Amino acid sequence: MSARAFLLVERNFVVYRRAWLIIASGFFEPVFYLLSIGVGLGALVGDVVDDGRIIDYTSFVAPGLMAASAMNGVMTDVTSNIFYRLRYGKVYEAILATPIGVADVALGEILVALMRGVLYAAGFLVVMIVMGLVHSWWALLALPAATLIAFAFAAVGLAATTFMRHSEDARLVQLALLPLFLFSTTFYPLSEYAPELRILVEVTPLYHGIELLRALSTGTVGAGVLSHVAYLAAMSAISLSVAIRRLDRRLRI
Repeated sequence: MSARAFLLVERNFVVYRRAWLIIASGFFEPVFYLLSIGVGLGALVGDVVDDGRIIDYTSFVAPGLMAASAMNGVMTDVTSNIFYRLRYGKVYEAILATPIGVADVALGEILVALMRGVLYAAGFLVVMIVMGLVHSWWALLALPAATLIAFAFAAVGLAATTFMRHSEDARLVQLALLPLFLFSTTFYPLSEYAPELRILVEVTPLYHGIELLRALSTGTVGAGVLSHVAYLAAMSAISLSVAIRRLDRRLRI
C-alpha cells in the first residue's frame, strides 16, 4: 500500500477525533443481539446440530454476530460518509490536487473503515472469550479472518457507493445488508433452509465469513475453510478494482 494512502487515514482521524463516542456505540448492537437472542433464546433452544457437529446455541450464534459486526463496522464509512464527501463535500477534488492519487484515496478510505470494523470484531471476540464461547486455539486466527471479512465488505461498499446518485441510495445498501444478516446462517444452521434456498445462501458473502469464523471458534477446521478464504479474497480483489476504476471515473466527471 502506498504511504500516501496513510495521509488520508491521518486526515480522517483528525476529522473523527470528536466523534469517537458515536463510532464506539456501534460495537454494542451485536453484543445486545448476543445477550438477547444467543443467551436468552439459547436457554430455550439448547444445542443445535450444524454440519454434523453438536454445539450449544449461544456458541453457534456468536461467530455469526462477530462476522456481522465486522461487516456493519465498515459499511457506514464506505457508503454514506464517502458519498457525502464525494457528492456534496467535494473533498476528493482538493485531495487529488496533491500527489495523492485515486488509488490512494480508495485504499485510504478502505483502511479507515477497516480499522473500525476490526475494532468492533476485536471487542466482540473479547466478549466471546469472557463468556466462554471460544472452544479452540484456532480462534487465534479469528481476528485476521474478521479483518478479511471487513476488507471484503469495505471494498464492495466503496464500489457500490461510486454508483450512487442520491443520498437515498444508501438505504438500498442497508436494505441489502438486512437479509444478509438475518439469513446467512447467523441464527439458523444451513440444514434448516429449504434445499432451493441453500444454494442462494451459500453464494452470499456473509455466509462465507460466518462459516469461517464458526469453524475457527469451534475448532472444526477443515478443507472447506480454504474455500471461504478464497471467496472473500476474490471478492476483495474484484471489488477493489471496480471501486478504483469507478472512483476515477466519478472524479473526472
